[in-house]
Amino acid sequence: MTSNASHGSALFRSLHTPARPLALANAWDAASARIVEAAGAPAIATTSAGVAWSLGAPDGDRVSRDLALEAIGRIAAAVTVPVSADIEGGHGRSPEEVADTAARVLEAGAEGVDIEDGARPPGVLAARLEAVRAAASRAGADLFVNARVDTYLLGLGDPETRLRDTLARARAYADAGADGVFVPGVTDPGLIRSLADALTVPLNVMAGPGAPSVPELGALGVARVSLGPALAQSAYAVVRQAARELYGEGTYAPSLRRALDYSEVNGLFAASE
Repeated sequence: MTSNASHGSALFRSLHTPARPLALANAWDAASARIVEAAGAPAIATTSAGVAWSLGAPDGDRVSRDLALEAIGRIAAAVTVPVSADIEGGHGRSPEEVADTAARVLEAGAEGVDIEDGARPPGVLAARLEAVRAAASRAGADLFVNARVDTYLLGLGDPETRLRDTLARARAYADAGADGVFVPGVTDPGLIRSLADALTVPLNVMAGPGAPSVPELGALGVARVSLGPALAQSAYAVVRQAARELYGEGTYAPSLRRALDYSEVNGLFAASE
């Protein structure tokens, strides 16, 4: 592992603090990543949904590993800040295949990964996390491994015991080598504080309309805040609105008035030539 990569990994790890939560506007291609970086982002995270849609596939472990890794590599090459890659369930059926994914993510230039349990038994992700940690160790990399717990996002199990089940999974994942725990689908301040207080690793939540602000989440103990696929969804909403306007009224101004200037977008890439 190069000294520059080591520096990037250490920097990325240090950004996880409730004192100033790491806010991530998730990117899905080189252009969105460069725009987010130019806005002042200290790090970039990818969104598997946005990447999948940009490649013509649905989200949910439906994109081939090679295509996903190519997208991660392009994003990492487009920015100078640390990158965390959303690898869904690990792009592999076995822990060994997931370990290979992690090794290739490191080769692509990422300093972190986000890997989810979904509806799978928690033991499956625990085994994959151990394999990812072992792969990073073999590569001499300080990879930040974020384990996503989908109990709230997918409404898994009994609502009465969901918090307890979530914390049990989170502890098992931390024991397996996770450096952080991501619990999307929670916005209630009391629940978020309960999660943060009970965890021994940084808590990541997904934010959006109706959720507390980043500073408010930090006060609750959250160390990392993600927008998930919302940024890609918002961009595609503009595409739909402009297209409907064009093919409906035959006009353009309302939808395109807030478009970025061509030279501004082009200049983000001309600077890297």
